[in-house]
Amino acid sequence: MLKTIIAATSVVAALAMPAIAQSAADPGGVWQDRWGTTFTFQLCGDGTQLCGTLKDIQGDSRTEENLAFIDQQVVKAQQTAPGTWEGQIALNGGNAKAIVELTGPDTIKLTGCQLLCSSIEYQRVS
Repeated sequence: MLKTIIAATSVVAALAMPAIAQSAADPGGVWQDRWGTTFTFQLCGDGTQLCGTLKDIQGDSRTEENLAFIDQQVVKAQQTAPGTWEGQIALNGGNAKAIVELTGPDTIKLTGCQLLCSSIEYQRVS
């Protein structure tokens, strides 16, 4: 009886894994950092690229220069691994290397690198 329950549980878990992995790897939605800056990320191109539109900017980054990027696509990246994209981000009036990583189903890390790299964590809000 115990072997039957374990076997049944294993089958159910195996069937559920692709659905869990797929939803965890979905970057689509609105993401917000602890200061209130928001991005909308979505898969674009052939479905392996990631596009990010700046929706609002708060905190120290809320400069006149950066406010010009609101409602514009500022991130364009290619998938390099499941849940990871590398490309470019418009940053401080120029472009920088960008790395976007899903670190959980509702957590994403955006890293921008010019001379030095800086990362910010975002939470999915919708």
